[in-house]
Amino acid sequence: QLVESGGDLVQPGGSLRLSCVGSGFAMAYYAVGWFRQAPGKEREGVSCISSSDGTNYYPDSVKGRFTISRDSAKNTVYLQMNDLKPEDTAVYYCAATPPVRPIEDMCRLDWRGWGHWGHGTQVSVSP
Repeated sequence: QLVESGGDLVQPGGSLRLSCVGSGFAMAYYAVGWFRQAPGKEREGVSCISSSDGTNYYPDSVKGRFTISRDSAKNTVYLQMNDLKPEDTAVYYCAATPPVRPIEDMCRLDWRGWGHWGHGTQVSVSP
């Protein structure tokens, strides 16, 4: 089970940190990703981290603003989001999957292949 928290309404330029707590399995052995879905849009991967060497993937839309990190002792993955923009408004989901493919492929191309999902947390960016 994955449980997200930390979503909120913030102004443009603001920051949020999302948390994803896992239970029932050790997240350290899984690739973990943050995905988002805005109304009427396809779900997209915004930050993913591999299980082996900590390799990260970020699409250009968030590179330099978002940072994914792990705390294995707490079985938790975080998403630090800085300089938020209105286009970042979406429901943010945490997902985990066995690391069967390169992290960029799993994050950018194959969100449907991720086996474990949280219920999502709403992030709204508005003046």
